Formats: sequence, structure tokens, C-alpha cells
Amino acid sequence: MRFDLTDLQLFQNVVETGSITAGAERSYIALASASARVRGMEEELGVPLLIRGRRGVQPSPAGRALLHHARTILQQVERMRGDLGQYAQGLKGHVRLVCNTTTLTEYLPEALSGFLNLHPHVDIDLRELMSSEIVQEIIDGRADVGILGDVGDTSGLETYPFHIDRKVLITSPSHALAKRRSISFAETLDYGFIGLAEDSSLQKFLAGHAARTGKHLTYRVRMRNFDALCRMVARDVGIGIIPETAALRAKKTMDLRLIRLTDAWASRKLTICVRSFEELPVHARELVAHLKT
Repeated sequence: MRFDLTDLQLFQNVVETGSITAGAERSYIALASASARVRGMEEELGVPLLIRGRRGVQPSPAGRALLHHARTILQQVERMRGDLGQYAQGLKGHVRLVCNTTTLTEYLPEALSGFLNLHPHVDIDLRELMSSEIVQEIIDGRADVGILGDVGDTSGLETYPFHIDRKVLITSPSHALAKRRSISFAETLDYGFIGLAEDSSLQKFLAGHAARTGKHLTYRVRMRNFDALCRMVARDVGIGIIPETAALRAKKTMDLRLIRLTDAWASRKLTICVRSFEELPVHARELVAHLKT
């Protein structure tokens, strides 16, 4: 069996993205070359590794077995790189980090920039997911480190406190809700919202809570970031729910009203989670230690 590390990394990326095209892009391999590598692996084993369908690909039983071993081997290689990196200057390290919207936009830029400046030979693969999805990513070994809100069952994982995340409602000074000091999420659902893109984990999170009230969010428009969202709210186009840190930052340059949300989920702990700190590659352990400080 002649699989190299590039083959294993490619196969892992193909399965995780559900597409040979997306897997090739994540692996920085041309699509034709990626397809040839996957076919070569299947020919070497004599069994199909992927089940191809209209909506992409998924692993066959043999593919799932290969994926399990590929993850184990690649993690061991990453640990080796980290250990040897202490002796061989310039040896690259790689950490897979998953987090939710608030962590990505409000807390990680400063934390990660400090870490990456201290570790110039470490790269980070950063993905945004819902907190409920992050736990499974860690359990399945698709990520090394996760940062999530307190909505998932992290039993069996090692966890460390990160930050407190508070959500607030923002309105323009002339909006009907502007004079309220506090409000429940359900009361806001009668008004038009300015939201983030549909794939944002924050919007999925809010949509889930809206569904639990028997209502749904009505969007006037969706923006790509909190700054653009706040500018639309300040012009009285709609209301928005964003992290308090983002709202306070925007308030320095925009005329906004911040209203406390009374729902329990509006204030939650952000938590770092890993399968086992001691089993992480050294660079991932260093990242966790850096984020905890």
C-alpha cells in the first residue's frame, strides 16, 4: 500500500468538505491531480473509497476506515513536527481551530495575532461553526481546538474558560424600541432585522431560538460584518442583535441604542475544548495555553 501524506491529507479534506473540488482547494492541489490521487488510492486498495452523488461525495465503509487511520496518522505527524520544531528552526506546524461567530470576530483577532507573531512557523486552519457542531468536530478529530458557547455537551472533553459573551439588541435612537432598557428576544421578533450572512453561526443560533418561540426572524437585509450591520441599524433600517463588545465599539462612532436582552442565553460562557491536552501536537498545546491567558 503506497499512500503518502499528501494522499491522506487530501482524502481527509475531501470527506470533510463533501466534495473532491473543495477538498482539492483546501489541500492546494489542482482538481485533476486530486481526482487522479483519489482514483489511485481506490485502485491500490481495489475497493471504492467514496460514494459519489449529486450533492457531493461521502465515504464508503472502506473510506470511513481509511479516514479514521488518516486522522490518526496526520495527528501523529503534526505532533512529530511540533516536537522536532523545538530543535529544527523553520519546521512548519499546523493547528486546526473551530469557533463560533462571536469568538471569530470579537476575541480571536488579537489573541491569534499575538500567538502567530510569537510562532512564525505555525499556521492555523480556522473555521466558523455553530457551537453545537464544534463538539462533534473535536470528538471526531476533525479539529484540534474548539471554542464554543455553553450550549453543547462537552462531557468527555477537556475544557478551559475563555470569555463571557453577552448579546444585546441595537436600535437607532428613533426606533420604537429605543427607549427600552431591557427586552426579551420574543418581543423583538415583530420587527425587521439587519442580520449577518445566512451561513453565519450567530444567525443560525438566533434562528434556532426564534423557532423555539414559534416565530421567525424577518430580515430587511443581510450584511457581511458587524460594522456594516451597525451602520444600517444606525440609519433606522432595522434592528440587530450582536455581541456587546461589537456594539460598544460601534457606539463610539455611530448613534445607537443598546438594550439588554433578558433571555438566559444572551449571556453565556465561551469555552475552549480539546479531546486531550496531553495528546495534542505541541503547537496546539501552545495555542491553548496562549488563549487561556
